[in-house]
Amino acid sequence: MNEEQSFWEFIHEQSGKLLDQTWAHIGLTFISLILALVIALPLGVFIARKQKLAGAVLGFAGILQTIPSIALLGIMIPFLGIGPKPAILALFLYALLPIIRNTYTGITEVDRTVKDAAKGMGMSDWQILTKVELPLAFPVLMAGIRTAAVINIGVATLAAYIAAGGLGEFIFGGIALNNRNMILAGAVPAAMLAIVFDFLLSQLQKLNLKKINIFGLLLPLVLILCCSFYVLPTKIGGRMLAGFTPEFMGRSDGFLGLQQKYNFKMETVVISDAVMYKAAFEKDLDVIDGYSTDGRLKAYDLVTLIDDKGIFPPYYAAPLVRRSTLVAHPELTAVLNQLSGTINDSVMTSLNYRVDNLKESPELVAKNFLQEKGLFKRDRLGKGATIRIGSKIFGEQYILAQMYRFLIIGNTDLSVETKTGLGGTKICFDALTNNQIDFYPEYTGTALLVLLKSDAKVIDQLKGEKDAVYKYVKDKMRNDLQLEWLKPIGFNNAYALMMRREQAQSLRIKTISDLTNHLK
Repeated sequence: MNEEQSFWEFIHEQSGKLLDQTWAHIGLTFISLILALVIALPLGVFIARKQKLAGAVLGFAGILQTIPSIALLGIMIPFLGIGPKPAILALFLYALLPIIRNTYTGITEVDRTVKDAAKGMGMSDWQILTKVELPLAFPVLMAGIRTAAVINIGVATLAAYIAAGGLGEFIFGGIALNNRNMILAGAVPAAMLAIVFDFLLSQLQKLNLKKINIFGLLLPLVLILCCSFYVLPTKIGGRMLAGFTPEFMGRSDGFLGLQQKYNFKMETVVISDAVMYKAAFEKDLDVIDGYSTDGRLKAYDLVTLIDDKGIFPPYYAAPLVRRSTLVAHPELTAVLNQLSGTINDSVMTSLNYRVDNLKESPELVAKNFLQEKGLFKRDRLGKGATIRIGSKIFGEQYILAQMYRFLIIGNTDLSVETKTGLGGTKICFDALTNNQIDFYPEYTGTALLVLLKSDAKVIDQLKGEKDAVYKYVKDKMRNDLQLEWLKPIGFNNAYALMMRREQAQSLRIKTISDLTNHLK
């Protein structure tokens, strides 16, 4: 993306994609809301009749509401896989509490004398419910539906992490790529959807229930018709499906590069790297992006495709440190550089495998490695200044952060605070430049393309040479940003496309060109 591009220019350029994401967002929201209405309304009526059960039912619905949304989505994946199904179920569960509670509250607050009068007139229980209680409770009931709709519109942005689509694709891609236009392109329409649908439901709330019988019958049908496309299978006619992270989708050394250099036209969905490897293993996805040193390659028997046209630059890892931190604590340079040259690609892959698949703690893996290399020393219990180490939100970064922590507390009198799991590149880099952390492990390719947003001329001049790329980003960030690159650790964690080994062998696909030729 062009750094100088205005928000409206970005919207115009991405209008087709934005429309698709908006429809997907509406689909997620209203399918889950309709399902919640079908269950929650009768349940609210039931506990209004059996008030001894109200506490238990509302308490259970309240517990569901307190579960973090991203955790709830993660819980659903082993049972329902990736895509719309787990997202719709999670949103359905979130919508239950406000609808049940407001239905119960609205009915129980109907004046007892009114119900007694209706009963005295000979009305049946069903007639009292439909002609007295529900019309009088309607404003309160609609307030619950409005609350559920707004909650669902907001939470639905997280569905992008599990390949369910929606406006979260732009939001998470923008965060990862340090692209404000992309963040706003997802956040603004999501906010507008919440405002528009809350307004429309508020107008419905003001109407007389008896006057909207026909509209009430047609509305669910209209909503279901609008959303029905969303429940269709993702893979149609046996076509191959690719799953890429939000960051990969917006990078020139990612999906954009695949389109430009390989004419890549595979159907794609956006997905979090936390679940895409398993999705590939379970055959929900055929192709994914990933990192060449990821331990899950080994765990799920995946192979990397050869980048025969060279769209992926070198990604050598090294500490990226604030210059002011090194000036204040010059001993840090020698201490952090102890890790330089100790980890190659295969070693890093093995370390990642221990964390990602054997479920060993990053702290234990880091300690064991340093002990094997003779670099581990006992904590000196220093009471000096605190060095703040950051990391992105994947296992490799956790391991490196712990290694640097052990090196600092074992070789200096400084204390250490780790701020791991800071999300994507943008969050870590912003934390560094805003003096919220002192350093974190970064990759030369990420600096070249994402942080510095280097133009094509510079990239072509560097020709993917690891030393040239390292020197360029080191000099540029030192001069422009007062940040220092220390010595590279030694491994190249480059982007790669991955497939199941069995599938790649059966289709005779070894390179990315082989894959694109197969798709024709």
